[in-house]
Amino acid sequence: MIETAGPLELPSTLTPSKLSRFISCPLSFRFAYIDRLAEPANPHQVRGTLVHRALQLLYGAGRPIERTPEQALAALDRAWSELSGTAEVGELGLDEQGEAAFVREAQTLLERYFDLEDPTEVRPVGLELDLRTRVGGVEWRGIIDRLDRLADGEFVVVDYKTGRAPRADHAQSRLGALHFYAFLCEQVLGRRPREVRLIYLRNQVVISQAPTDQSMRGLRQRALAVWAAIERACGTGDFRPNPSRLCSYCAFQAQCPAMAPSVPVRLEAKAVAAAQ
Repeated sequence: MIETAGPLELPSTLTPSKLSRFISCPLSFRFAYIDRLAEPANPHQVRGTLVHRALQLLYGAGRPIERTPEQALAALDRAWSELSGTAEVGELGLDEQGEAAFVREAQTLLERYFDLEDPTEVRPVGLELDLRTRVGGVEWRGIIDRLDRLADGEFVVVDYKTGRAPRADHAQSRLGALHFYAFLCEQVLGRRPREVRLIYLRNQVVISQAPTDQSMRGLRQRALAVWAAIERACGTGDFRPNPSRLCSYCAFQAQCPAMAPSVPVRLEAKAVAAAQ
């Protein structure tokens, strides 16, 4: 484990990504959300940001009948103009041909989207909807890609994914973040969504589930238990690495004693800004 000379500052919010990171590897959680070490830009994540922004623009402008494939590509052009000059894209080191290929892959994902939904029939009431509430003494926060209202007034939480869809036996486990969003909707908006839905653009797969009393109770209990573990770890400085197959994708291999044995196992505690 990596120890510190004193307690560390707690993150200010509890989010699905923080829950997932701590469960996967407490030390990676510390590096990302407490020490706030920089993580290099990942082309898959940047492409996901680009496609999400294009879909947000498509749904945020004009009448439903105007949500056409042509308008989606126009939205992608606008999204790319916003993103292309950022440091995040600059870190990818793309030349002119690389940029063209990068955008073409995003175009393909948008084109596949139209085989999964008819956007002219969708009635969103929230895009990149930021919801927050306090539960168990901590602020829960989630940003929902799209919140739809059905004709009968019921909600549906929709989350876009640009990576590969999981195997069938792992599919339901990917819905944990969406149940977190459903819980937030229930707490903040006073209504539990009828359905949570993952849309995988690359493989054209849709995974959905109906939140229940049991799933909401389970989500609350698990999240508060993980938060309690985070509090203990911050108090003791004991954030242990959890070696797994995910280590090969981790940005913190050079800082991790499990991956780089020469790394000292003791770090001095330092003042850090609370993770947002």
